Amino acid sequence: MTCYEHTLIAKQALQENEAKNLINKYEEIINKNSGKVVKTEDWGLRNFSHKIKNNKKGFYFHIKFEGNGKTIDELEKAENIDQMLIRFLTVKVKKHDLKKEYFEKKEI
Repeated sequence: MTCYEHTLIAKQALQENEAKNLINKYEEIINKNSGKVVKTEDWGLRNFSHKIKNNKKGFYFHIKFEGNGKTIDELEKAENIDQMLIRFLTVKVKKHDLKKEYFEKKEI
């Protein structure tokens, strides 16, 4: 199986329970289509450098998974029709770095 990292940006109007449902939905699509979710990260609400589809902010989610071409096709087909998503990107990687979290939540 090939390793992939998938980042998606949802609209800022997303509620906390809707965010969990959104991530569960895409994890389920990956698992149903010959894939295996390795790690999911919630990067939180972030500002954009410029407006994207009339949005100034968005919720970022990052999923590390293993899969094949069919997994990617089904995942992106579902995301293309999802009205809550602003953008998404899938990148093929050589191996997963499970130790590094790019946007760690800091304790105050």
